[in-house]
Amino acid sequence: MVERKYLAHYIDAAFDKSLDGCDYVRIGRHLEEYSEQLNPDVEVKKNIIGEQSVVHSGYEIEGDVDPFYFESYEDKLSNKIMELINTRATGDTCRTTMVDVLLKPGAEGGKPTVVWAYREDVYVVPSSFGGDTSGIGIPFTVYRAGNRVKGSFDTSTREFTVTP
Repeated sequence: MVERKYLAHYIDAAFDKSLDGCDYVRIGRHLEEYSEQLNPDVEVKKNIIGEQSVVHSGYEIEGDVDPFYFESYEDKLSNKIMELINTRATGDTCRTTMVDVLLKPGAEGGKPTVVWAYREDVYVVPSSFGGDTSGIGIPFTVYRAGNRVKGSFDTSTREFTVTP
């Protein structure tokens, strides 16, 4: 069984629509769990002669990043989420990209290698603001928006390159 720490999720904190100045930040520091709900759109029908048909029209994928805290005044993703909250941003202002990466443990404790990487457009929508004494909570939901492409990801430079 592969440990959960080898499935990494990076959000572009620059929210750069051109994809030229992406600044990918790995989420998970305070998360004990992160799962994306696929929410498949499936319709099962049975006709009058007893035959069953299945129509699968796609997915409406979302994942809750909760808890998520305002880390520091220098943390780019925290500051971007706070900006979305303070400006009550909607629509494409909340659009960025996310990269999912499966890592393979390095030999003898060495640096992990990338098995696969996919980048996809997402909407990052804050869900609340404030919280208890543990810190300033700014949890959000990630909604997948399509344009999923396979590529390579350099974990050192945090750069994604589309596979030709």
